Amino acid sequence: MSGFVSFVGSGPGDPELLTLKAVDRLRRADAVLYDDLSSGTILEHAGPDADLVSVAKRAGRKSPRQDHVSRLLVDYAKRGGRIVRLKSGDGGIFARLEEELEALRAEALEFEIIPGVPSACAAAAEAGIPLTRRLAARRVQFITGHDVAGKLPGDLNVAALADAHATTVVYMGRRTFADLADILMAHGLPGETRALMAEGVTTSEQSIGRYTVAELASRLREREPDHAPTLILYGALSDG
Repeated sequence: MSGFVSFVGSGPGDPELLTLKAVDRLRRADAVLYDDLSSGTILEHAGPDADLVSVAKRAGRKSPRQDHVSRLLVDYAKRGGRIVRLKSGDGGIFARLEEELEALRAEALEFEIIPGVPSACAAAAEAGIPLTRRLAARRVQFITGHDVAGKLPGDLNVAALADAHATTVVYMGRRTFADLADILMAHGLPGETRALMAEGVTTSEQSIGRYTVAELASRLREREPDHAPTLILYGALSDG
């Protein structure tokens, strides 16, 4: 009999932000396939006999190919039992969820999706600000800061991203935000638009810096890139 896969969003890193359903699935799992950002104390909720399998997905670092991860997930599911695929944040936001769902569907394997606290929401909460503001920021947009080659995507909707009356959240944008900022300012986004860079949100390494878009772009050009998980927010942000 084939197994059942639970795609579990683990939130941004703080184990106290796991949902009750996420904890339940971890406790009952026979195997847990987890990303790098979903490791640490979060895995302490897994049972003592569960197989813990790192698939080490992390932006900016050498990672397993996505097709290998999908194949491994299918192999575990075919063995039977309860399988947890643990993804950081919410699994449906820039986490390659669709490829893994397609692999399971191709083999007629059953699954469920358990949402997690999105990293963007956690970053705003840690900064003490809302993602929306009445009359000022009526729209929130999430984008990825890099394409499959690690470069700034070439098909961005620049007009939407240059809207200073929206809140824009850039995932994985540390290496490319300076270039993005140049494009946005050239299309009318004021350089003094508020920006926030959140690193290691809800972990012991958390760092939150407040800048203008122009200041943050300049800082990132001067700073050696590292691999800390980073979110960049800009737009009609409140003071916090």
